[in-house]
Amino acid sequence: MQASNAVIKGSLGCDLQRNRSFGQFNKRSLSVKTLYLRDSTSSSVSRFSSLHMGAEFSSGRGKVETMFRSSAKPRFVKVQASGGDIEDLVVPTPQGKSSGTVLPYVGVACLGAILFGYHLGVVNGALEYLAKDLGIVENTVLQGWIVSTLLAGATVGSFTGGTLADKFGRTRTFQLDAVPLAVGAFLCATAQSVQTMIIGRLLAGIGIGISSALVPLYISEISPTEIRGALGSVNQLFICIGILAALVAGLPLAGNPLWWRTMFGVAVVPSILLALGMAFAPESPRWLFQQGRTSEAETAIKTLWGKERVAEVMHELRAGSQGSTEPEAGWLDLFSSRYWKVVSVGAALFLFQQLAGINAVVYYSTSVFRSAGIASDVAASALVGASNVFGTTVASSLMDKQGRKSLLMISFSGMAASMLLLSLSFTWKVLAPYSGTLAVLGTVLYVLSFSLGAGPVPALLLSEIFPSRIRAKAVALSLGMHWVSNFVIGLYFLSVVTKFGISKVYLGFSTVCILAVMYIAAKVVETKGRSLEEIERALCPAS
Repeated sequence: MQASNAVIKGSLGCDLQRNRSFGQFNKRSLSVKTLYLRDSTSSSVSRFSSLHMGAEFSSGRGKVETMFRSSAKPRFVKVQASGGDIEDLVVPTPQGKSSGTVLPYVGVACLGAILFGYHLGVVNGALEYLAKDLGIVENTVLQGWIVSTLLAGATVGSFTGGTLADKFGRTRTFQLDAVPLAVGAFLCATAQSVQTMIIGRLLAGIGIGISSALVPLYISEISPTEIRGALGSVNQLFICIGILAALVAGLPLAGNPLWWRTMFGVAVVPSILLALGMAFAPESPRWLFQQGRTSEAETAIKTLWGKERVAEVMHELRAGSQGSTEPEAGWLDLFSSRYWKVVSVGAALFLFQQLAGINAVVYYSTSVFRSAGIASDVAASALVGASNVFGTTVASSLMDKQGRKSLLMISFSGMAASMLLLSLSFTWKVLAPYSGTLAVLGTVLYVLSFSLGAGPVPALLLSEIFPSRIRAKAVALSLGMHWVSNFVIGLYFLSVVTKFGISKVYLGFSTVCILAVMYIAAKVVETKGRSLEEIERALCPAS
């Protein structure tokens, strides 16, 4: 099945036929089985979007490929099963306003996202001062290791976060994750040697690697369907806020060279708050249900979404447990002909994201501004962080209007132009008097462009284009690509700049952005307005 031809019947009595094609797949009509949800007071039929909490209807006896939903009270489901029989099911629906409270627990989880961004950005302003304090001013290799050890740890953490979450549960894994986050921050703040600093950065890296997989997973599983998209974008926003907080924390450095220790030590506080907050946060209902702890799952649903939603959500969880009969995919399945095309897209997007230079800008913008003659270089870097937050907020509002693919292309195009401007500002003598202003302008425009698409979209696309059978391992592989490339850039950026000059390095980043635009135009599909089932059928049809 390579394309879907769906006929949607609306309440106005008109038929809207939509033909959808994906990438290079042949246009071919698809036989569509339908699920009608009928209301006792209304005959209108509208589209039903499945509850994305692992409770997806996939293949099985009651295999459903196109779904429609009514907006009213008791609903009766008429399902045509594969054997030709018609089965009627009553789907419970909530009455009245939800009495649950989910936002405080999303906020607690986002402490992990803040720490993610803070540990990434804290070394930016502190690197020069800690290098003096630890006696490695002339050793750019050791400075690179201090930056990059965090990323090496994050690579390890990203591959283990999902496994820990499945074994111990989401909230318990958050509490376990707080240990390396807090200990790592403490070691960095009190380090008297390079070795201690590197160990601290490694532990903090393991912590943020785990949180990079755990925070979006937990938020998606505790969020009500109707606001899952909005809450899903909060993770990236709080990462940006964490980076901004790290840059702002560096402002007192000019007057107090030892302030860098306080900058690292501050991260201990949200780590402890994360552990304490998760002691009171409800466990993921989906995970509890999978463990056979049904009564606890019902209690969690009541806390998160209200008692009036318990019957509905439990019904969805039970329906989802009757999903695909295919066994869970192994690592080698990711490289099979069935899945490799879509897996390679996820990995490539993260590779382009990092090779386009974003973390080189985040880590070293202070040094770049200083070389360009900016008086308040730390303040200029804080401006970069603010631009990141602003751009991500705008992207959240455009995601479902503009579309993922177009935002990616606009984003990488803007990044290419910004990097070209930066490169020219350091090369053309005629621009020399304005090099400082252009350095700030180009960097801010670059970060704004990044935050509009290249930053938030790849993580969002992972949950949309990966089939449920391979999702956990495919996400781990893509995040691994993210952290490995991030590690390499952090380790060698200063050395490469020393050898080739900042202008040529920025020109290289601009070239990568142009290649990314070409790749996205050819390989990335638009997922806006398409259900997960439609995307899976088109991109990874069953053998």
